[in-house]
Amino acid sequence: MITVGNASLNGVRRARELASLKAVDVLVIGGGVTGAGVALDAAARGLSVALVEKHDLAFGTSRWSSKLVHGGLRYLASGHVGIAYESAVERGILMKTTAPHLVHPIPQIAPWLPQAKFAQAALLRSAFLGGDVLRTFARTSDDYLPHSRRVSSAEILRYAPTLKPEGMRGGFLTWDGQLYDDARLVVAIARTAAQYGARILTRVAATEVTGRGAVLVDQLTGEQLTVDARMVINATGIWADQVASGIKLRPSRGTHLVLPQSVFGGLSAVLTVPVPGELRRVVMAIPAPDDRVYVGLTDEDAPGPVNDVPHATEAEIDFLLNTISSAVQQPVTRADLLGTYAGLRPLLDTGHHKGEDKTADISRRHAVITSPDGVVTIVGGKLTTYRRMAQDVLDKAIEQSSIDVRRPCETHRIPLVGAADRVRLAAVKAPARFVQRYGVEAPQVIAGPPEFQQPIAPGLRTTYAELRFAVRHEGALTEDDVLDRRTRIGLSAADRELALPAVRETFAAV
Repeated sequence: MITVGNASLNGVRRARELASLKAVDVLVIGGGVTGAGVALDAAARGLSVALVEKHDLAFGTSRWSSKLVHGGLRYLASGHVGIAYESAVERGILMKTTAPHLVHPIPQIAPWLPQAKFAQAALLRSAFLGGDVLRTFARTSDDYLPHSRRVSSAEILRYAPTLKPEGMRGGFLTWDGQLYDDARLVVAIARTAAQYGARILTRVAATEVTGRGAVLVDQLTGEQLTVDARMVINATGIWADQVASGIKLRPSRGTHLVLPQSVFGGLSAVLTVPVPGELRRVVMAIPAPDDRVYVGLTDEDAPGPVNDVPHATEAEIDFLLNTISSAVQQPVTRADLLGTYAGLRPLLDTGHHKGEDKTADISRRHAVITSPDGVVTIVGGKLTTYRRMAQDVLDKAIEQSSIDVRRPCETHRIPLVGAADRVRLAAVKAPARFVQRYGVEAPQVIAGPPEFQQPIAPGLRTTYAELRFAVRHEGALTEDDVLDRRTRIGLSAADRELALPAVRETFAAV
């Protein structure tokens, strides 16, 4: 029986755990989804763990995804059956066990538009059918994800009312998984790791990293300390080559647009639009919380220095607007934009680029690499398969260490904080929006005076209770942590300005 402790992350706990840190079994560098996953896996196996992150949880690529927990249809279409199967298995684990409160089924439609070629339609239908087969092998029942089918134009339009009806020849419908929010998943994993005893230390940079430890620098105070470790795991994603030697990455930028639901007339399914002239590429319009729609994504080479926060290029914005506009009655324009976001995928550069002129052609399979000094690095992969990536890199690090670890990986059966089965979640006495964000912790979030449940500004749905919970229990140390990751208010510059006074008031009061 594993005894678990407190899952609350806050400034007081951070200061205490950082001050007493001297040596651990596992030092994890990087607070994205994979690093958090490694910390949870290691702590659940009974190892002492410290995770250090220079900025904040989910600061990098992990918060810039499409928010889909998908079964790998794209990889099926390109012949990568193994990656697709792994995705389907991990999607099932997230939906049924680890995060049922954060991951829900969502319909995905692929209308057969006049501009779509027969080959494009046939490839999509084949991918959907292949997805059905993978779901069966992954043991994900129809109760969670129904099988795909051909549908009429009328049914397509019920899901996507603003599509052009002229010339539409029906379409295809399938189901996939969608995250309420990717950054919230990372925070939930990190808090669960903390519950098992892991030290989760944000705003702490790792320097002079070797396979036996590192010098840590507190970004809030400037103080330094040396920590010894029996294993050091580099899970810094796009910054991996700055931490460990022998790593060569080929970054790929994926860009999304943030639009209001009003532009799409109440879109209730992921809308898939083929890119003209390209057989395997599509652009998707994805319904999102708080009356938003994300449109993405691009897959472009991103050479040169890596920025902490990547930005969409003008060409990418135009490409996404033009592609989605080709399918709807009223063109979507820059005037409709609430904002944009872009993330860099840490694709491994193998040097074998024959047939890989575009980053879209490079395999998304993850890789585990050990540097000469003993640092074990994980790169590649994708958000859906974070748990398996964490397991693989930790297994490798244990294999190369002198530690006798007899506990196997158990993260496939560990519910994250807030998680419960669908029956229990349905019985939680809290508004649905809070249950989707916090699961069974929702009543704890909304507890308190009635004014805490009021929106923090006109036009925003975020409440004072959510801000308070972010600071007291979710490790938010700065205004940006709250605006850009614990909530996603910051995706809209206008909303950010509206929310800032309430966030400052919350930090002053806590």
